[in-house]
Amino acid sequence: MTVSAAPGPMVTEPFITMAKPVGPVCNLDCGYCYYLSRRGLFPRGERFRMRPEVLEAHIRAVIEAGPGPVVQFVWHGGEPTLAGLDLYRRVVELERRHLPEGWTCINNLQTNGTLLDDAWCAFLAENGFTVGLSLDGPARIHDAGRSDRRHRPTHGRVLEGLRRLRAHGIEPDVLCTLTARSAAAPQEVYRFFLDQGVRWLQFLPVVGRDAAGRVTPDTVPAPAMASFLIAIFDEWVRHDVGRIGVQNFLEPLLVVAGHPANLCVMAETCGRALAVEHDGGVYSCDHFVDPAHRLGSLLEEPLAGLLEAPAQVAFGRAKRDTLPSICRTCPVLRLCNGGCPKDRFVTAPGGEPGLSWLCAGYRTLYTHIVPVLERMRALAAGGHPLTAIMDVLGAEEAEERRRWRSTPRNAPCPCGSGRKYKHCCLGTRRT
Repeated sequence: MTVSAAPGPMVTEPFITMAKPVGPVCNLDCGYCYYLSRRGLFPRGERFRMRPEVLEAHIRAVIEAGPGPVVQFVWHGGEPTLAGLDLYRRVVELERRHLPEGWTCINNLQTNGTLLDDAWCAFLAENGFTVGLSLDGPARIHDAGRSDRRHRPTHGRVLEGLRRLRAHGIEPDVLCTLTARSAAAPQEVYRFFLDQGVRWLQFLPVVGRDAAGRVTPDTVPAPAMASFLIAIFDEWVRHDVGRIGVQNFLEPLLVVAGHPANLCVMAETCGRALAVEHDGGVYSCDHFVDPAHRLGSLLEEPLAGLLEAPAQVAFGRAKRDTLPSICRTCPVLRLCNGGCPKDRFVTAPGGEPGLSWLCAGYRTLYTHIVPVLERMRALAAGGHPLTAIMDVLGAEEAEERRRWRSTPRNAPCPCGSGRKYKHCCLGTRRT
């Protein structure tokens, strides 16, 4: 009989485990999903359900490995609600049993929202779960990529899940994938979320490859990603700071302010976000669930040992150590740090491997937004709220409009060209 591993040493650096209670099983069939194919790792007829002994081993391992007093659990998929509500009732029981006195835990459920009913939402609220909800914007965009297994639209069901969560006092964080399709409609997508009253939003660029290594049709081109996010940033920073938090802008603001990035995709190294499959198998990362990156099993080895295993340490450091030289001299390196290793399959100028598919987009995006983020940092350092940037930019733009309106036809053009206004920008800039 398999028994759980003996307790191991604690780790001092933060980590998370993304637990997969039903493995890659999902009730949706999203065209860009990178995880559905993980079914092929397991034998035919596999029952994709976390067994009780694996569930308890996972909870014990995470608690024993962490320094406390707050322990974080992330329940992921596939679609984790397919495990059923009873499994999560058991989760809460086991956490209470194994948590040391004075410790607390945070549970986060990442869901597509289509199976959330009042019983689910009441349980999540009663037990303090935070929720991440996948929603790709308005119906025409969402349903083009996120159909169910019968190829039916899901947008209405997700919005119903959102409504039910709010009715029980839960305001979810929203994750919106950014595809080649949605990148063409930044204002439509962004204003949809404003209209829905979303409070926290993350755009996740889709980068996929087929078996031959070619990028998939859903993959967002780097310039399109930059144009999409810049269009939204320019609206957000002028009108919506404090109304909606956009992680793609607030995380860079943290870095500009001198703090380390929370997101592994922006960090100098990675390797602190493990994937735990339904059978107890532990993998280097949610994006690297494959035989080459299987670290071991929670049923056989302490989690701390797997986190600090030489293979995992090397995996995490490779993000920094294998950067092409063009990245090492890039002015926005501190913000992207080369991006996610899964996206670094492009050959850099000069022939070096390991450049991110999104590299040019990161450079354009951060070059555009950093000057404004620096101003926000300075305002905050001076005791002002971040929302003050909207008044500052509004006043500057009002003065700019006044200057253009009041310039005589024969005066030097305000654009600085040296030509007379009437021979330069008069036809395009008088407002």
